[in-house]
Amino acid sequence: MNPSIAIIGAGVSGLYAASLLIEKGYDVTVFEARDRIGGRVLSHDGFDLGPTWYWPETETTITQLIERLGLPTFTQYTAGDLMLERQFGVIERHTLPPGHTVPSMRLVGGMMTLTTALAATLPDGTIKLESTVTLIQQTEDEVSIELETGRSQTFSHVILAIPPRLASRISFQPELSETTKSNLANTPTWMAGQAKVLAVYDRPFWRDNGQSGQGMSWAGVLQEIHDASQPGGLAALFGFFRLSAAERSVFDQDELNRRVIDQLVRLFGEEARQSRDVLYMDWSSDRDTASPRDAQPLTEFPVYQPIALDPAWEGRLSLAGTETDSLFGGHIEGALRAAERVVEKL
Repeated sequence: MNPSIAIIGAGVSGLYAASLLIEKGYDVTVFEARDRIGGRVLSHDGFDLGPTWYWPETETTITQLIERLGLPTFTQYTAGDLMLERQFGVIERHTLPPGHTVPSMRLVGGMMTLTTALAATLPDGTIKLESTVTLIQQTEDEVSIELETGRSQTFSHVILAIPPRLASRISFQPELSETTKSNLANTPTWMAGQAKVLAVYDRPFWRDNGQSGQGMSWAGVLQEIHDASQPGGLAALFGFFRLSAAERSVFDQDELNRRVIDQLVRLFGEEARQSRDVLYMDWSSDRDTASPRDAQPLTEFPVYQPIALDPAWEGRLSLAGTETDSLFGGHIEGALRAAERVVEKL
């Protein structure tokens, strides 16, 4: 009988771990609390509301995986000038020297094409959506998991492929030590306090003006802006907010959208007011991503690394996810590397 593995979380790390394990002959079931796969990978009409880029020069795991899956890619558009707003309404235009950024790549159709392709490698019925795990309990020879519905199932091993802080929502028997609980709770969930907004246009008009679509601001609601256009499709500008989750919550959605468009008009001209749609995703309010602690803005890049578990759980429980990778924590590359690490140990 093949060993049975439960994976909690159908994000990049969970899906990739499932694909690798099934290749090796394991019986795998993936439990996902959401009604969709992907975790923080979320695309709408090809526009990414979660992670967007990967960097082939340094990120070999995702580069090779995308090549194996045959997913079409394109280079992030950066040609042209950067617009800078140091003070509200005072706009500077800067021509950056060649090679000022490391080239990044994107997927045609958005990053969800990666998670969709990974899910397609799994047998039908592997992924159980809307399945929230509430209890992980050791039995004599196996590990039992219990769902919010009360249904339970036993496995030989469980992989947690969720943000470490969300593990506190699951009961463990035997209980995790205070040290392990502290390590999990003190690991920030990457980008969980952020929100991302996209203004969609018929065409990338800023390119006509010699602008790259890149913008930086120390005064507007958005701190960092980039060209999010899809090749041969609609155009878009996307931005990361300068405002914290608490500061964003002061505004209703219509007012926030108005301030976003006003800032894009200041940076890129009046044509920016003619958006055909504004897409918004606040990850800090997504229960399956963020904990209350994640609403606090990060002041520096977190130090991510594998999180040691108690000896009592050795061989029964593993932690995957991008926050457990020491080299590329926070990137999709880190999520994939974490899955490989866990599978290799098994």
